[in-house]
Amino acid sequence: MTLQHLKYLITVAEKGSITEAAKALFISQPSLSGAIKEVEKEAKITIFNRCRAGVALTTERMEFLGYARQVVQQMDLLEAKYIDNKSAKQRFCVSSQHYTFSANAFVELVQRFGQEHFEFILNETQTHQIIEDVRNRFSDLGVLYLSDSNENVLKKLFDEYNLTFVELFTALPHIFIRKEHPLAKKKSVSLEDLKPFPRLSFVQGAYESSNFAEELFSNEYAEKSIKVSDRAAIVNFMIGLDGYTISSGIFPNYLHGSSIISVPLEEKETMRIGYVINKDKELSELGKIYVDALMQYKCNIG
Repeated sequence: MTLQHLKYLITVAEKGSITEAAKALFISQPSLSGAIKEVEKEAKITIFNRCRAGVALTTERMEFLGYARQVVQQMDLLEAKYIDNKSAKQRFCVSSQHYTFSANAFVELVQRFGQEHFEFILNETQTHQIIEDVRNRFSDLGVLYLSDSNENVLKKLFDEYNLTFVELFTALPHIFIRKEHPLAKKKSVSLEDLKPFPRLSFVQGAYESSNFAEELFSNEYAEKSIKVSDRAAIVNFMIGLDGYTISSGIFPNYLHGSSIISVPLEEKETMRIGYVINKDKELSELGKIYVDALMQYKCNIG
């Protein structure tokens, strides 16, 4: 098994097709297929499932690709510094639930890093995908929350995937609504108060359940419900449709000025916001800068 073989595997996984990967790598399809079979034989595992649509990484072999990606990235850093005589191009990736403060902390990371060569990735995505990204070592860490309602399921998954959850801060539930919303002047609201208005939440795909929801009380019935995939859409629906979403209460002034406000929700629950990381991996220097930036928002809760 060579470094080139690992690069082949990563390209096939990213393209989802041996044919497309061969084109990107400028090698023949039979040569690429042969290299994959050679690695699978040596490692005594089946890495890809073949089908008419292309190939897909087998669930149990995602970890293998994660280690392969890590090896290739480290080799790229080594070659850049000692062979090409360039400053090492740093790579750092965060997968996160749709929190404005996690994006703002990412901006601060980029500003503080200050080097000329880097590849930074912020992937706002579904809860289960965050866990998969960290497990597969695509992401250095993943930002999400635990609560009484999801803790048992998520912690079981963390243990299965050999991940550790590190709590950063705790927040009480709030709603985000537009400044002129009919409930905006109330000091606090109940779930009953919210019934006439559309509930906004983030899509979780195949894992659509309260255990993976980004919003507390997602198992409560709502007559009007809108699911979206990005923060921009959810803000538009808050402003245009008097919708609401339940979140941490970290005031998002830096996103839409004072057009969106937070109001405490009268329910006994907490969001323990933190990050997941592989148990055998420590925070990198970039990871420490990012986590420090996240911690600054602790004082903005509510």
